[in-house]
Amino acid sequence: MKTLKNIFLAILTIGMLQSCIVSEKPNIDFFQNSKYDFKGARFASINVPMVLAKSYIKKALREEGESEETVNLVKKASKIKVLTVTNGSEEMLNDYTQYLSNNHYEEWATIKHDGDNVNIRVKQDGEAIKNMLITVGSNSRDMVFVDVKGNFTPDDISKMINSVSVK
Repeated sequence: MKTLKNIFLAILTIGMLQSCIVSEKPNIDFFQNSKYDFKGARFASINVPMVLAKSYIKKALREEGESEETVNLVKKASKIKVLTVTNGSEEMLNDYTQYLSNNHYEEWATIKHDGDNVNIRVKQDGEAIKNMLITVGSNSRDMVFVDVKGNFTPDDISKMINSVSVK
């Protein structure tokens, strides 16, 4: 019986870790459109398994001196997808911005941080925010897109934005 339990736990662990494999295929909707010409852009995507990652993310944020608002926001996240783009273009970023506008994402903040532009957009249904998209772009052609799904309030997002803006 103990062997059966260990085998089950091993299979479960392997299954959870597989969702954290890095892929060269985009994992965010706009970039999955096969008809769009990305003109040589290269992608790396990661689906973060929240069951495993929440405690590590919260610990890292605390060690980095991040605010409790940011740590509390992680507690409310249910899924995080990260996409990095190398050799992207300004045109691609503008098309992505238009795609978000067409799909009812509202721009909540644009923050300059260490020479990078950090843009936060949310999809809101009444008081509930189920989806937040964070775009980090620098003067180079490298970009990072973070798609966070969860159950947030406007106050949660505002506190996080204010804590980052004050630094």
